[in-house]
This record gives sequence, structure tokens and C-alpha cells, in this order.
Amino acid sequence: MVEPVEPRIAVAVVTMGNRPAEVDALLESVAKQDLAPARIVIVGNGCRLPEFAHRLSLPGEVTTIDVEENLGCPGGRNVALARLREFGDIDVVVELDDDGLLVDADVLRRVRDLYAADPRLGIVGFRIADEHGETQQRHVPRVGASDPMRGGYVTGFLGGGHALRMAMLAETGDWPAEFFFAHEETDLAWRAADADWKILYAPELLLQHPKTSPARHAIYYRVTARNRVWLVRRRLPLALIPVHLGIWTLLTLVRTRSFAGLRAWFGGFLEGLREPAGERRPMRWRTVWRLTRLGRPPVI
Repeated sequence: MVEPVEPRIAVAVVTMGNRPAEVDALLESVAKQDLAPARIVIVGNGCRLPEFAHRLSLPGEVTTIDVEENLGCPGGRNVALARLREFGDIDVVVELDDDGLLVDADVLRRVRDLYAADPRLGIVGFRIADEHGETQQRHVPRVGASDPMRGGYVTGFLGGGHALRMAMLAETGDWPAEFFFAHEETDLAWRAADADWKILYAPELLLQHPKTSPARHAIYYRVTARNRVWLVRRRLPLALIPVHLGIWTLLTLVRTRSFAGLRAWFGGFLEGLREPAGERRPMRWRTVWRLTRLGRPPVI
């Protein structure tokens, strides 16, 4: 099926119900966009949702889905994607963290225009900045101290604010739900790159988001290590697996100041080796070279 010249946009938000004020503010910022989304899907990840549409006068068709169990961020997003796929009338989905905020009113219009201009554009990553306009270095999808205002094609994207082409997902598959959180963006980005889809970092698309540390999650160290092992077992050529894991083990030893954190990390590392990693579909060597030319070989 040929997509229309102007792709139809949906917005998807996953929430655990513990940020009602932030979700209201995010949805109000969606309602103020100068391009109304065709659909809005809100997933209650292990919670029951209120009736947002009546309270906030949201544009487009609003669908709320209550999920009994917290499926993690990727699992919750897959629920939204499955419902959008059932509707069958959406070309691009914009996924936003439930504590984010669209400061500018033209974000969805800019997203539409980017996708309309390039049929091989698969993923668009937003710039994440706090209320003071500061972007944490870990939120810049490049190696090293890179300028957060420099856009262009990259090898990954940020989970907090991004857009995905539905046609790309039909080819690559959805989020790796078993990851729960951590490294799910890399798994999807590597699959997209291997299928010759482009990943664009567009800093003009701003999602305001509170400054946070990923280590705020109690299971951060264990899940991060487990998922990294799963990631490389699923996606890298065999020769690169020990290289990638060796580099990241050294980096973890240097960076981690907490003994309890290191113990949890190595526990997760062993779990990643013992437990099934899911389908193994390693990227082609031409993809390795492509990622390297873009500035981030898949070992760092």
C-alpha cells in the first residue's frame, strides 16, 4: 500500500498512573499542536486510566487501554502499536514519555514534513532538554561530548521522544518487550539500520523532560547488564560479541562507584548469558560498516 503524501500521525503515551498531573500537561501540549494527530492512544501500564478526552478536550480519536500487568516501557508501547495497527489508518506514531512536554506547537507538523520528504526515513529522535534548556550528554545520540543542537543521521535514538514509521515496524518488528526497560531503543535501531531504514536526530523537535538518572530505578544495574548481553547475542555478528561485552565491562568497572551496583550488574550479566535472549538475527557486516561511518560502531 502506498502511503499518502502527508503521513497520518498518531501520538502514543504509556503511563503507570503515578504521574497524573504530568500526563495532563503532556496531553494539553499535544492538544495545542498546530497539526492535530489523527489518533491518540494512551496505555495504562498496570493501572486504570481516567477519561482524558472529556476532561481535556483532546483532538482526534482518543483510545485508552488498561493493561492489568505492568509490561515495562517496550511492552506497553507494543500494546499501543497493536491497537494502531488494528485501526490501519496511521503511517507514523509519535511516542512520548508520560512526564515529557511538547514546548513548541509545531512538533507534529515538523514530524509529518520530515516523513513526507523521505520515504526511507524510519525513525526520528527528538532532543530531550530539562526546563532550563539543558540536554544531558547521555541524551545526545553520538559518542563523546557532542553538540546537542547538531542534527543529522545517527545510529540510535531516545526513548523519551521519537517517531516511528509503521511501515518500518512491519518489516523490523516491534519493541523487544522482554527487555522491560534499558537498551530496547538500541535493539530496534539496529534492526532498522540493518533493514536500510534511516535514523534522524532532529534537535529542533524538543521534548522538555525533567533531569533524571537511569540509576533511580531499583533494578537498573541488573537489567542494564542483562539486556546488554541479550542485545549483542541477538543482533551482533559472533566476532563482535566479546569485543562489545569486554569494552562495556571495563567501562562499568571504571564508572560505577557502588559495590552493590557492581554486584547487581555482574548478576545481570550472568543472567543475560544463562537466560534465552530471544530470536538471533545478527546484523550484516555492511550494517556494521554503516554504523561505524555514522560515528558509532556497534561495540561502543
